[in-house]
Amino acid sequence: MTATPLSAPGITASAARPTPAFVHHTPVLLTSALAAIPRGPVTRFTESWNDLPADPHLPADTHLGSVAAPYRFRRYGRFRILGDRLERLPHTAFFQERAVNSVNGGVDRMFAPLHDAVADGPALRAVVRTLWDRLPGPRTGIDTCGVHQIRITATAGAEGHPTPEGIHRDGHCYVAQVLIRRENVRGAESCLYDLRRQPLHRTVLTAPLETIVLDDRRVLHGVSPLRPAPGARTGLRDMLLVDFFRGDARHSPEAPPEAH
Repeated sequence: MTATPLSAPGITASAARPTPAFVHHTPVLLTSALAAIPRGPVTRFTESWNDLPADPHLPADTHLGSVAAPYRFRRYGRFRILGDRLERLPHTAFFQERAVNSVNGGVDRMFAPLHDAVADGPALRAVVRTLWDRLPGPRTGIDTCGVHQIRITATAGAEGHPTPEGIHRDGHCYVAQVLIRRENVRGAESCLYDLRRQPLHRTVLTAPLETIVLDDRRVLHGVSPLRPAPGARTGLRDMLLVDFFRGDARHSPEAPPEAH
């Protein structure tokens, strides 16, 4: 699998940076990584999105519609990357600085932990290692990751908001966005921007395991709201997000690569 680097129109990646700031992979990359794993563990991995509890930290006023019902469901875990292994770290709150998350930044958010079958399973290990091997930039010191399982739902009377904070950074070194499932929805356009908020790339992830990996220090991102597809009453979008960062990073946004 050869990934295709994407850049702003008329500007080649090599003219501005030695490496692209983001890469868009077709499903082939992760499909190939999971092909060597028995079907059972892979199915348990993908079906685990059906058992995500509601995100308890999502502000009610970001949900459109007359009924205040949850539309975001989530689990979270942290791991040390040790060669081909993932060392599961103690469950802890997820934290982002206010500077990178204007909606939920500055507070510890405790999400439900990943199920053991997911956290200790071969599917997650294969996915994380494959993504780590293909980060769009240096990997030196990038030895820790956060794994987010997220489901966003939409109904006829209420949009789902994948990024209620709008255009933003996550505060890490690299971020991988993997589509797991998309059913009966329209919208949810993934948008990438440079640090001046100039558009770099727009796409709608439609195929399971289609993936964007970005350098969070050089790229801002956001996702437009999703709505049910014509004729559908409800729809959903399941994503696996993997944050890659240095194990010594604590409660502060990662500095740009030049400062490392």
